[in-house]
Amino acid sequence: MTALLVMLGAAIGAPLRYLADRAVQARHDSVFPWGTFTVNVTGSFILGVLLHGVAVHAVPGSVNALFGTGLCGALTTYSTFGFETVRLLEQRVRAYAVLNVVAGVVAGLGAAFCGIALAEAVWR
Repeated sequence: MTALLVMLGAAIGAPLRYLADRAVQARHDSVFPWGTFTVNVTGSFILGVLLHGVAVHAVPGSVNALFGTGLCGALTTYSTFGFETVRLLEQRVRAYAVLNVVAGVVAGLGAAFCGIALAEAVWR
């Protein structure tokens, strides 16, 4: 059953990633990968909420499998993050490549901590 929940979540997360990435990137006239940045930060926030929810037994394992492993696993994308960083380096826009790495990691961790903080406030 868990494998089916992960697959269902991924079947939703992967197209959602593509559509969100394209929608966000279309709004920016920049070589910076705003779409990937946005989906990674959003996924990190959701994972933070789920992480705390599971820790305090407010979120069942099946929900975590569906949304955490499945949806967020397909929504967030470290491989695209890495590829886009290398592409920025190849295009000789080193400042954007460094910004992508630093901002991506800091914002992702910050979003996860914000998700945890929100979940703590909700499930006290």
